[in-house]
Amino acid sequence: MTKKYAIATVTSMGLRITPENRMAVQNSNLFYLQATSAESNVLNIASSLGNECLVLTKFVEGSPMADFIKRQLRARNIRFEGKEVAQGGPWGYRHQFNIADSGFGLRAPRVWNDRAGEVGRTLQASDFDLDRIFGQEGVGILHLSGLIAAMSEDTTRCCLEVAKAAKQYGTLVSFDLNYRASFWKGREEELSKAFHEIASVADILVGNEEDFQLCLGFQGPEAGGKELGSKIERFQAMIDQVREKYPNARAYATTLRQVVSANEHLWGAILWADGQWYVEEPRPIQVMDRIGGGDGFSGGLLYGVLQGWTPDKWLQFGWASGVLAASSLNDYAEPADEKQVWDIYKGNARVQR
Repeated sequence: MTKKYAIATVTSMGLRITPENRMAVQNSNLFYLQATSAESNVLNIASSLGNECLVLTKFVEGSPMADFIKRQLRARNIRFEGKEVAQGGPWGYRHQFNIADSGFGLRAPRVWNDRAGEVGRTLQASDFDLDRIFGQEGVGILHLSGLIAAMSEDTTRCCLEVAKAAKQYGTLVSFDLNYRASFWKGREEELSKAFHEIASVADILVGNEEDFQLCLGFQGPEAGGKELGSKIERFQAMIDQVREKYPNARAYATTLRQVVSANEHLWGAILWADGQWYVEEPRPIQVMDRIGGGDGFSGGLLYGVLQGWTPDKWLQFGWASGVLAASSLNDYAEPADEKQVWDIYKGNARVQR
């Protein structure tokens, strides 16, 4: 069956405001507004390269912010489905705000989340016609993240039910564990069980060493230092454990990042797929805004899977897509074409005429 959507995701769309010219939040009076969510950022590689993608979400009825989000998603070639919920007065529902600056030099980026009354916390699988979406229209990959899966009791159940529906119709499932301590506080037992269920049906698992420990309960090997080389070895040892518990997954991946300054990172990535390890050794990259680099990596990796490339190409394209995201003030990558991404991977920054 020809699939209508390359990638679909469950997400709570919000708004991000960032000071211009790399200023800090507390001393800025001019901000750049964008529609955002970690999950929709992942879709942006495939959608920018001509593939139709789908966001499953919820909107505040009549809200100009909801209208702004919809316009932004349309511009990014991302379709959306979501119920309209009445605001319910000034203390009712709204779309969350992510307030962040990019940092500069040794002044680190800072992020504040303002999520009170967030409409996306009420997402339920019954909001969507899953049989139509996955059974009739078709989806190549369902991407879920630990952010939306841990946001509320409703979103946890929603992600579980959507993942099971996707598997029923043969859709690949990608799960980025994305641990956030504030989301897990007081819900550790419930979320550990839910994340285990989602991971059990996942074909692709993304997360760093800490994500696998805190979300899925693995015991990490003893830390051997902060060097990126030791991180690679520890991640490999961790995944040897993970593969025994979640043998259905085809691939396990993470990024490797060492911060030199807000403007320069060492950026690498590692992937286990089809019985083999693939490593992109960390390289220095220049950073305009680091937020979204990991989502760009996941999006590039999934694009490679969709294209039927070999796993080494998945990792290379994912690494370069993360670099592309970090080169933009937007927290998602917007490749002009595949060549732009491959040029980044090759280190070819010569002018294109």
